[in-house]
Amino acid sequence: MKAYLKKLEEQVRQHPDHPALCDYGGAVFTYRDVAKQIEIYHIYFRSVGLRKGDKVALCARNSARWALAFLAVNTYGAVIVPLLSDFTPDNISRLTDHSESVLLFTDQDIWKRLDIALMPRLRAAINCKGDKLLWAAGKKYESAWSHRKNQFTGLFPDGLDPQKVSYPDHQEAELAIINYTSGTSGDPKGVMLPFGAVSDVVEYCQRHISDKPDTLVSMLPLAHMYGLIIEFVYPCCTGFTIHFLGKVPSPSLLAKALQEVRPELIITVPLVVEKLYRALVLPMLASKPVKMPGINTLFYKSVGKKTIKALGGRVKEVIIGGAPLSWEIESSFRQIGLPYVVGYGMTEACPLLAYAGLDQYVPGSCGRPIHTVRIDSSDSENIPGEIQVQGPNLTIGYYKNPEADAAAWTTDGWFRTGDLGTLDASGNLFIRGRIKALILSSTGQNIYPEEIESLLDTHPYVKESVVVDKGGKVVALVFPDLEGIASMDERDHQEIPEIIRAQVNAKLPPYSQIARVEVRDMPLERTAKGSIKRHLYQ
Repeated sequence: MKAYLKKLEEQVRQHPDHPALCDYGGAVFTYRDVAKQIEIYHIYFRSVGLRKGDKVALCARNSARWALAFLAVNTYGAVIVPLLSDFTPDNISRLTDHSESVLLFTDQDIWKRLDIALMPRLRAAINCKGDKLLWAAGKKYESAWSHRKNQFTGLFPDGLDPQKVSYPDHQEAELAIINYTSGTSGDPKGVMLPFGAVSDVVEYCQRHISDKPDTLVSMLPLAHMYGLIIEFVYPCCTGFTIHFLGKVPSPSLLAKALQEVRPELIITVPLVVEKLYRALVLPMLASKPVKMPGINTLFYKSVGKKTIKALGGRVKEVIIGGAPLSWEIESSFRQIGLPYVVGYGMTEACPLLAYAGLDQYVPGSCGRPIHTVRIDSSDSENIPGEIQVQGPNLTIGYYKNPEADAAAWTTDGWFRTGDLGTLDASGNLFIRGRIKALILSSTGQNIYPEEIESLLDTHPYVKESVVVDKGGKVVALVFPDLEGIASMDERDHQEIPEIIRAQVNAKLPPYSQIARVEVRDMPLERTAKGSIKRHLYQ
């Protein structure tokens, strides 16, 4: 297995003038530029005495310069600590300190809200988007920053020769990334991922997704492992031109970017897919003619072609991951012939655990395991059990958290995902829910909230939902779809909860019936990858 940094080195040498990292509508860095910026950062790191294995935090909004900072730290041999920019200022400060980071790349507005007193180990804060230091612990750090470009010119008077660029071939077990799965300050879980785990997933993606350079629109948070590895590191090591949107896009912004970039591959999450589906596909499906087999087939093909055109016209595969995709949307995508697949992963797996290409993907599944999987069940095909995994893509533990380490592994060496699933005879993996979300009925039946939520989310009066156990009762919390209820008589609005409950219960077995529907006046809170923060509603 070739190290992913050596793959990056190959791209710099073979395609130095090919655009690599771009801010959508803004700055463009070729692979030659990437190598130059990395070397300038390395000069600064050496000047301030940064050592191999030291921690460097990165908390900023998505941008090409975010990606440059990540690559500079990674190629230097320091450990990068990506933090989500929407963590609270207090948690950003505390996680920076918990990780023992000595440098911090961040945005100016984020830095203004941080408490330096909570980061006693920090020696300098660097503006991720600008060309200046935000703060330094002493003159050494200020002077090194001021002179780094002159030093570069002195070292490379004729410019950096791409053919002489060489990045380290790290030992596979060496620590590369610490990624925090939440911003909580009480018991932070910093997932430690070695260089070998990243290399393993990059190589898998090149073998099974694409090993040919193309263009890509990056829309996912780079501080989350899905966006970081699948939408940035893998494409960058493969020669892609990556266009960073810089934020979770609206349907109109995403459609505009896709029309301009025209990618063959789209990597996204259900939250974005749902927005596109409602804004783009659903209105076209609403114009469906009367039921006539031949005409309907042509109608669906036409909708599919229009959807592909709206996504840029060149799309060959849409990879959806990070959270469950509703069956309504998946069924509609199959009807119109959209080339989509659903994958599965988690931070601790860097992040990929299962995937299948278009020729093998089974609807309703999340692909096939990329390495070894077992189901902790007496009948893995029919009775859901915990998905447990082994492989070179896995974490080597949680940073300074032995309790989390002990709970994460079985006594015989399998990593416990905490997800429930089944595995069919052909090796296709089906997610059935989270162990922590599982509800046990009064009769001892297992109730899977995700299955009820899938029905709720297809109801015309429901925008999003979460199902919880309240006092032994199955309760559905829903945020209403205002467009869906707009046609109702205002006098009937008070009946909405009961209408939803009755119509969804008609599709559920008696033991998992909804006892009560509670309508919320605010959207449900979600994680960076689009999953509802279920624990907030228990």
